[in-house]
Amino acid sequence: MTQTSKKSTVDGITVLKIGGSAVTDKNATAGLAKEDEMRRIFKEIASFSGPLVIVHGAGSYGHTHAKEYGLDKGFHKEGFLITHDSVRLLNEMIVKGLRNENIPAVPLQPLAFSVCEDGRIKSMFVDQIALMLDHGLVPVLHGDVCMDTVRGSCILSGDQSLPYVAAALSAKRVGLGSAADGVLDSDGKVISTITPKTFDSVKKHIGGSAGTDVTGGMLGKVSEILELAEKTGIESCIFNANTPGNVADYLNGKTIGTRISRD
Repeated sequence: MTQTSKKSTVDGITVLKIGGSAVTDKNATAGLAKEDEMRRIFKEIASFSGPLVIVHGAGSYGHTHAKEYGLDKGFHKEGFLITHDSVRLLNEMIVKGLRNENIPAVPLQPLAFSVCEDGRIKSMFVDQIALMLDHGLVPVLHGDVCMDTVRGSCILSGDQSLPYVAAALSAKRVGLGSAADGVLDSDGKVISTITPKTFDSVKKHIGGSAGTDVTGGMLGKVSEILELAEKTGIESCIFNANTPGNVADYLNGKTIGTRISRD
């Protein structure tokens, strides 16, 4: 995994993931946005004045097409084009909604600046993200299809881009706003904290996604950000973005949902 050396000159960067399940109906057979939820979440983001990078999931705009064409397994030209066009449409919708709240959002399509190797990021150019933050912009990335040196193409999940970007920027905090209250145990109760020491004992309770998801569901999210915590010490929280006030609370310093940390 290769990262560029450019660092932003601003401190206290937050990287926020808006889950596809929070802003789209993942059970839909085609892209279907939860427009009311989007508007509320954007208003809550507008309450935050610090440096921010947003990564959003693809939800029903990406996972349905990706599964139909087997894009998590290999290259399919038509499926590749259809899926990228669909997730780009969602990205445009989200960027427009953010700008309606006077958030200086800039769309970034990972397909254009990333290369994967057998489903994992091999290289991702992030210098432009650091420079955008230096100038007060809010970069907005999304789950996307990506060229892959082994498979031809693959799905580059926002769950994988999120920790990569956070590590490259030396972010202070990472938040994952999903459609669940956090990581739940087998009784449906929120697990307050997950660390490398406790992960083996709790991972058997962690399920997948309630809708179509080709990127590993909740277990995939936890695995990615737990590795981030181990390697960098950056803490993350997984919380319910569909609960009014949660996005604003998290952005403004509150620890909610499940905390993922090194210790």
